[in-house]
Order: sequence, then C-alpha cells, then structure tokens
Amino acid sequence: MAIEGGHTAVYPGTFDPFTNGHLDLIRRARKIFPKVIVAVGPNPAKEVLFTVKDRLEMIRQSVRRIRSVEVASFEGLIVDFLRKKRAHVILRGIRTFSDYEYEFQMALTNRSISQAVETVFIMPAEEYSYISSRLVKEVAGHGGDVSAFVPAPVLRRLRKMLDKKR
Repeated sequence: MAIEGGHTAVYPGTFDPFTNGHLDLIRRARKIFPKVIVAVGPNPAKEVLFTVKDRLEMIRQSVRRIRSVEVASFEGLIVDFLRKKRAHVILRGIRTFSDYEYEFQMALTNRSISQAVETVFIMPAEEYSYISSRLVKEVAGHGGDVSAFVPAPVLRRLRKMLDKKR
C-alpha cells in the first residue's frame, strides 16, 4: 500500500517500446506513491519506432489493471509537466552504473531548475535489469522473440509494425 499522504510520482520516458522493466518499475512505485503518472515525452536523440499516440495506447493497455496510474504525453521540460500536474517527484529506473551517471546529472539539473522537484531512483527486479527499449527493438528487428521482454499489448503492436516493414 502507498504511503499515506504521499506525493504523485511522474515516470518520464520515451517508452519506445514500453517493456516489462518499465511495468515492473510502475508496480514498485505504486507500493510507495499513491499515484504514478507515466509521462511519454520526446527525445530528439532517439530514433523512435512508434508514434506518441501509439505508445500512449500501448502503455494504457499494459497498465490498465494497476490502480492509480495515469498515462499522458508531454513536450518541453519535465519540471514544467510536474508543475502542471502538481507533482513533486520524478521516478527513474537505475539498471547500471552508466544509468546512474546520466540520471544523477539529470536529477541535479532538474533540481536546479525547480527546487520543488525531487528524483527517486528505483532498481528493477533482477530479471528485468538488462532489458532496454533499444535492446527490444534490436532483437525484434532481427526476428528474435521478445515476448519475455514486453507486455502482450506491446508485443502485438511490435509484431504488426515489424511485419509492415518487411
């Protein structure tokens, strides 16, 4: 059960595609926070496979059985999105030391922009610690089975998308 009187956590990311690791983090976060907002945002540094609309739909289908999870999109700075949602916590997953270095820089940057924002890091379950959206796209793109890495709604859409490209 979430902490009484706790804050809403915003879990931002590209989520292209949404993985079981992302889903695991949301489930873990819901044990701590009364509400989690999954915020799908742009990342100009990444080449995306799915549109924002498609990602929102897949995530909503994947989290529909988890109470108090909202799925939304945003553009611009995440701290502005938090302000709009009256949230104060950014949720981030940490799988590796390199994740930590990048996320540490982002957390300090976000805090320097808005003192009201705190970043909370959560580690995934061991079975998801190596899964990344990039890895899923690479394996699926070569015809590999990614059914253990993504929720069923994502797998269906991923297969359909890749069938169109072949």
